[in-house]
Amino acid sequence: MPSRPQPTVDRVDARPRGGDVPTRGDHRRRRPGRGLTDDRFALALMAPAAVFLAVFVGWPLVKLVVDSLYDIAPLAGTREFTGLGNYGEALTSPEFLGAAGRTALYTMLVVMLEFTLGLAVALLFNALGKRARWIRTLFLYPLMIAPVVAGLLWRFLLIDNFGIVNELLTRLGIISGPDAIGWLSDPDIVLFSVALPDIWLTTSFMALVLFAGLQNIPGDVLEAARLDGSGPWHTLTRVTLPLLRPVIAVALVVRGIDAARAFDVILIQTNGGPQSASETLSLLIYRTMVRFAEPGLASAMGTLYLIAMLGVALIAVATIWRPGKGAER
Repeated sequence: MPSRPQPTVDRVDARPRGGDVPTRGDHRRRRPGRGLTDDRFALALMAPAAVFLAVFVGWPLVKLVVDSLYDIAPLAGTREFTGLGNYGEALTSPEFLGAAGRTALYTMLVVMLEFTLGLAVALLFNALGKRARWIRTLFLYPLMIAPVVAGLLWRFLLIDNFGIVNELLTRLGIISGPDAIGWLSDPDIVLFSVALPDIWLTTSFMALVLFAGLQNIPGDVLEAARLDGSGPWHTLTRVTLPLLRPVIAVALVVRGIDAARAFDVILIQTNGGPQSASETLSLLIYRTMVRFAEPGLASAMGTLYLIAMLGVALIAVATIWRPGKGAER
């Protein structure tokens, strides 16, 4: 049986007049009605931020490193090149090494307590679900308080003889008198005391970040673990925390850098005392620059401090985040 001839349909050229049809992978096509390509338009949008970072971040960093190579006397107006002399003086200074040790101890104390409390609160909020909506709002209120105000508040709470904390402990019969514990005058415990306002202020931040990470964990993964007979502790350590590893890395790095540069909270409470027991690197650099008028040495200390923070951040990301490790198994 002969086949019927198929009707012919004239093809219509659908290409727009006056130009070629842009391909899907062409990222440099011109924007309609404008003379900028997509790449140049993106660069134009990023230019103000790039200029801002170059002026207020890049140039101060360059100036910091350059000044660290000179012995500068602001009052005399002299500037003498010393090379790495300021770095050698800083690394052999007992004050700098002591402040570095106290900064590391303060940072670890603050970050670990904040992470523990923040994780517990985040797990509680995640278990309560929508019922914890108002509690979450109230829990974020400390983030709205200025560090100076928090430092003053906790100074009044912990000050010797007149502090509310010691007064309450005395009335409860836990200590013998209001002067039994010198929260801000005992060199052995003052570093922990000045860390309390920082922990109180930013535990909310840690809880908020970890709670956001918990919300992104697939529910079917946790349900599968529960059906396999996994208990709460096993699920937390073997399922939840490994899935939270990138979030934990970001939270620890951000809070670690922020805690290591603590200045105003400590300054308003103890001014680095007693006996420099609460003097951190930020306070030492400030005093070296302002009180002792040694910008070169202070710049060298700041550069070493910046390099140390960068190294700690890279190590934390490499060991905690470990991107792609789960996919290799």
